[in-house]
Amino acid sequence: MPLGTLYGIGVGPGDPELITLKGLKRLQAAPVVAFPVGSSGKPGMAAGIIAQWIHADQVQLPLEFAFVRDEALLNQAWQQASDRVWDCLKLGQDVAFVSEGDINFYSTFTYLAQTLQRQHPEVQVQSVPGICSPLAAAAELGIPLTIGSQRLAVLPALYRVEELEKALDWADVVVLMKVSSVYDRVWDLLQDRGLLDRTQIIERVTGAEQKIHRQLRDRRDLKLPYFSLAIIQVAPPSFPPESLCNF
Repeated sequence: MPLGTLYGIGVGPGDPELITLKGLKRLQAAPVVAFPVGSSGKPGMAAGIIAQWIHADQVQLPLEFAFVRDEALLNQAWQQASDRVWDCLKLGQDVAFVSEGDINFYSTFTYLAQTLQRQHPEVQVQSVPGICSPLAAAAELGIPLTIGSQRLAVLPALYRVEELEKALDWADVVVLMKVSSVYDRVWDLLQDRGLLDRTQIIERVTGAEQKIHRQLRDRRDLKLPYFSLAIIQVAPPSFPPESLCNF
């Protein structure tokens, strides 16, 4: 019996209509749909995004992941998830694993796929890209993320403020993913650098509860949810006259 294929599908940042056409077709064709859940068993964002697109005949496969920094617990969770996916693949069933944003941009899917392929090298894995949150945020804010020769830095949630300082020294635009856990320290640094007026924060981008914060000068105590990102325009974008004609 031929093995099933594991498909990683990026389903976009929050708005269900931002899944790609290819991603939607692949999702609806798979007999098994897998998605991450927390330790409490509550489905995550990706499951909510696809809820209206899946049908009753599809098997839903919640995979529990440990949202901790303990390497042993993480490896155990990835192994258990890999085993559950393998139980479907070895029966010839394709499995569509969904992730918010893009499937290869800070996605849990990477760890799942690598763990599975280490144990079963014969397994076929395919990725369907999606719209990642920084691109969606720029669209919602009505700004270009980058233009011309601007340099972009993207820092994930687990960074130190010292790393942000270094990025601000060379990048023209900086995106801070999941900024809530370090917001007060980031605010202090941006104030020192005179960059508060060039920083915008967006919560739950494109989702039903999206919220935008444009004025941060008096907002050091701003409380942000986990899915919040900041875009810092270190150097304001310039538009050379000749660039307007090169489309």
